[in-house]
Amino acid sequence: MTLIKGSDITLGYEGQGILSGLSFSVNDGDYLCIVGENGSGKSTFIKTVLGLVEPIKGKIEYCGGLKKNEIGYLPQISGIQRDFPSSVMEVVLSGCLNRHRGFFYTAGEKRKAREQLVRLGMEDRISSSFQELSGGQHQRVLLARALMATEKLLFLDEPVSGLDPKTTSELYEMLRELNGAGITLMMVTHDIHPALNDARTILHFSHSGYFFGTKEEYFNSEPGKEFMKEAGHDN
Repeated sequence: MTLIKGSDITLGYEGQGILSGLSFSVNDGDYLCIVGENGSGKSTFIKTVLGLVEPIKGKIEYCGGLKKNEIGYLPQISGIQRDFPSSVMEVVLSGCLNRHRGFFYTAGEKRKAREQLVRLGMEDRISSSFQELSGGQHQRVLLARALMATEKLLFLDEPVSGLDPKTTSELYEMLRELNGAGITLMMVTHDIHPALNDARTILHFSHSGYFFGTKEEYFNSEPGKEFMKEAGHDN
């Protein structure tokens, strides 16, 4: 079942196109890695899929009952986010604000937030200050926050940026488990490892165009071979 479909899209801002002719689809249970050159349209693609900007041409369709406000989004973490003066529980609960009605969180929302923290091994830090956490713990909490918004699809932007190798490995394992449990993943990354090990499909952006296809097709393509070479996997 298709969840998101893009048809003949031109990405850009204020009428200035970055990339044109983009068509892609994301299916239920997919693990899509989005890779490619800096400045080639990845950030604009994120904003377009999330409905924050409109494509200059073409359209994005949300299918299979998925709505724009039901995409869980994990952005790149910044220093400002790390210093956010809230408890872990408050940060996670804020993930349901786009669908929340009223001034107070419901008992069901609080129960779901606790379940997500337990799921990600953060149950012992529920009352902790977000500021006190390590980088890996920050990402677990923000991942729990993203899961509050969705039952279907997570969109992650460079989720392991700045993390040490051990924490990176642990985060990839959590994502693997979430995907195995039925959560569809879309992930922007510069890291070759998830593309090699876990992805089912690849969307590659470059200044000369794009590639969209299966992982096997990608690594037999010219963009895939070049990506592998740049990552030191050219044999």
